[in-house]
Amino acid sequence: MTTSPGVSVTPQSAAALAERPRSDGGSDFARLSRRITEAGLLRRRPGYYAARIGLVVALYAAGWGAFFTWGDTWGQLAVAAFLAFVFGQVALLAHDLAHRQVFRRRGPSEAMGRLFGNLGVGMSYGWWMNKHTRHHANPNHEDLDPDVAPDILVWSTGQARASRGVARLIGGHQASLFFPLLTLEGFNLHVSSLRALRSPYLKKRALEGTLLLLHIAGLLSALFLVLPPGKALAFLAVNQCLFGVYLGCTFAPNHKGMPTFTGDERPDFLRRQVLTSRNVRGGLLTDVMLGGLNYQIEHHLFPSMPTPHLRRAQAVVRQYCAEIGVPYHETGLLRSYREALTHLHRVGEPIRRQRAAR
Repeated sequence: MTTSPGVSVTPQSAAALAERPRSDGGSDFARLSRRITEAGLLRRRPGYYAARIGLVVALYAAGWGAFFTWGDTWGQLAVAAFLAFVFGQVALLAHDLAHRQVFRRRGPSEAMGRLFGNLGVGMSYGWWMNKHTRHHANPNHEDLDPDVAPDILVWSTGQARASRGVARLIGGHQASLFFPLLTLEGFNLHVSSLRALRSPYLKKRALEGTLLLLHIAGLLSALFLVLPPGKALAFLAVNQCLFGVYLGCTFAPNHKGMPTFTGDERPDFLRRQVLTSRNVRGGLLTDVMLGGLNYQIEHHLFPSMPTPHLRRAQAVVRQYCAEIGVPYHETGLLRSYREALTHLHRVGEPIRRQRAAR
């Protein structure tokens, strides 16, 4: 297991953190789950989600209403920025739907997920579900978690040493390039979603493809019908770049810079989720902006827990981790980014060293 600066879990201590047999039977997670269930924190919150969905849909409609009302003006760039935020909120709703936080049954969850994901923001629900399910099963495992697979960025010194192509080109300076690269994430989501239409795991490809194309065609048609080409392209760039940055800033604090596993390293479920996750402190604004993902530890332990219960669950989980001696990592938002960037810079050292030796 590898760690980043500021995370007090070492390879030596990992063995000591292996789950100890309990005299009362059941795993550590089972005991925690009973406490959470008894506190009523897994109950659905239909009223909350009805209000949240209604608000997000209203903001979505208001954004496009402003766009068509304002017409040919550079003030549309403000609308583009506003819609980038709204797109992020739509994506966060799709995330909750995928985890069945809103509906208990799969059918309504998938139908609404495709409506918000594919049609709402142009992100394939099926592609994202496949990727995100594998991430939740083995967070920060270099061989099993697609979110830490070496692509453009590298997440460990081992990946840095074996890097090729673009990852090797930018890996030595990936910390300074991280936020600029996030401006491309919105476009990357669209491209990855379209490419996934050829994947055998994707269910209802025709439906997913139709909704994706409707989103793209509708977006581009609206832009080029209302705005001249230059302003339309500027609107698209501002909207998609800020959308990518918003999503990246929402997900980056969750696991980047936390311990990673390789090979057969696979602790029990509770430790696998807690040790690799980071919580972000904050109030109501943080909860809204990050969609509840600032309670990443609780979300990974109980993915179907409705977002409004996560704050209450945090007190239960944090106390329980203290009782069984499992490190529980929580920090402020800016500190979470600093930890992630510090980790990215540190793991790029082999690439910088090899270049310096030439």
